[in-house]
Amino acid sequence: MTDDVRVGNVYVGNADADAPGDRGWLLGHFKPPDDVRHSRDVEVKWGRHPAGERRARWVTGETRTAMLMLISGRFRVELPGRSVLLARQGDYVVWGEGVDHSWHSEEDSLVLTVRWPSVPGYAVR
Repeated sequence: MTDDVRVGNVYVGNADADAPGDRGWLLGHFKPPDDVRHSRDVEVKWGRHPAGERRARWVTGETRTAMLMLISGRFRVELPGRSVLLARQGDYVVWGEGVDHSWHSEEDSLVLTVRWPSVPGYAVR
C-alpha cells in the first residue's frame, strides 16, 4: 500500500508514512474532529528513535496513564527511582497518573505508545 485512504468512517494508512505529521502520534484529540483517528479516549504513537536520542526533558504532572511497548531495538524509560530497560521485542512498561517520566534510545528503536485519556493542552509539537 502506498497511499493513505479515508472513506467515510474508515482510514487505512501506514504508520511510518503518517507518523511524521504529529511527531509520531497517529490517533488522539489532536486529529481533526471529522477524522476517524480523532479520539478523546486514547492516543497511539508510532515512535522511531535513533540510537542516542533522548527526551528533551522529563514529563512532570502527568494526568494520563501510558503503556510503551518495544517493537525493536533497545529503549530505556526513566521513572522516579527506577530505570526500565526494554530489550526484547514485546517488552513493555505501564505507568499511571502522576508518574513523572523520561526516556532514551540505547539503539535504533521502534516503540508503540498508547496513552489515555487523550487530553487537550499537551503539545504535539
